Amino acid sequence: MLIQRGLKRVRWRVATFLVWATVSLPVQADIKPEVVGKEELNPPTASWLLVRDGLGAFYIFDADDGNMQGLISATPFTPAIEPNFANGEFYAAESYYARGHRGKRSDVVTVYDYKTLTPKAEIDIPNRIAALPFRQYIALMDDEEHLAVFNLTPAQSVSIVNIKQHTFVGEISTPGCALILQTAGNGFLQICGDGRLQLIRLDDSGKEADRSRSKQVFNIEEDPFFDKPIPTPEGWLVISYEGKVFDVSVRGEEIFVSDPWPLLSEAESEANWRPGGGQFVGYHKQMDLLFVLMNAEGGFSHDSAGTEVWVYNRAEQRKIGVIPMAVAGANLFVAQTDAPLVTVSGTDRQLHVYDVATAREIRTIAEVGAGYMQGFNNE
Repeated sequence: MLIQRGLKRVRWRVATFLVWATVSLPVQADIKPEVVGKEELNPPTASWLLVRDGLGAFYIFDADDGNMQGLISATPFTPAIEPNFANGEFYAAESYYARGHRGKRSDVVTVYDYKTLTPKAEIDIPNRIAALPFRQYIALMDDEEHLAVFNLTPAQSVSIVNIKQHTFVGEISTPGCALILQTAGNGFLQICGDGRLQLIRLDDSGKEADRSRSKQVFNIEEDPFFDKPIPTPEGWLVISYEGKVFDVSVRGEEIFVSDPWPLLSEAESEANWRPGGGQFVGYHKQMDLLFVLMNAEGGFSHDSAGTEVWVYNRAEQRKIGVIPMAVAGANLFVAQTDAPLVTVSGTDRQLHVYDVATAREIRTIAEVGAGYMQGFNNE
């Protein structure tokens, strides 16, 4: 009897399942498979910026409203992103390891599509890129055909890539000289450890055509240059540890370095104010304003976060304002908007956006990290 009752229960459950399946199957057949959507990036504005987190991804934010616009999935070993809007592309020098952070290494220049932010090509280069967040570790030459990537192994050199043909052109040895400061005439400047500047020009094929050096313009033991120069309409602006400002440019075949002007008055210097931070300086071209993160920790506090942003009229070479900050900041970015906006990555791992006209914080962008920032449109 028990066996018979058990069999009846099994038959009933099987029959119930078949009825349920028969009723449900037509409904399930009407469900269409989900299609993954795909969006394209909107046209950028001057207030867009790239923010790198600790894992390497570059987030695209609009400082004007705080909204995220997209993400470029670069590697943790990518120094910076080089935009080329004429080609609708971004370039990133990247290192990959077979087992994440170890194993066989592979360095490439990845070509990202501007509209979709997805990789569309890879160009093999020597496994030597300098994997540090420096804007001037990658640069597109003014022929818009050759890309330069800075290497540090610790030997210093520059890899040249043809971004039109997607080929590696060659490596240029630059012992004792670092950075890539793009100049007219298919060339670039470098800052050298002996206190001089170096100019290298490329020929039409991307090979080195000639090189020259300036006279000594700084003493690395007494007052070295920061390795965070910023572009200006005339060339580049370089600041020393003690707060002296130099304009650097190429005039014909000569490297020109201006006489310095001071960021600090004698009283401010005696009060131990100094420029400092990771990415501590920004420039607004339209208004010719210079923005510098400052701390009051004295000499060689170049790695210390800034507690104030000082604003300078570059043409008049004088300070015209101060933006106080509730949270100290390590990195600074200036949007090239008509009304300047200054974004500072704080030690609280948030982005703080300041309106220059009122010297007040207007918004905070949370959960971003306090990483390197750069202009989305290469400004």
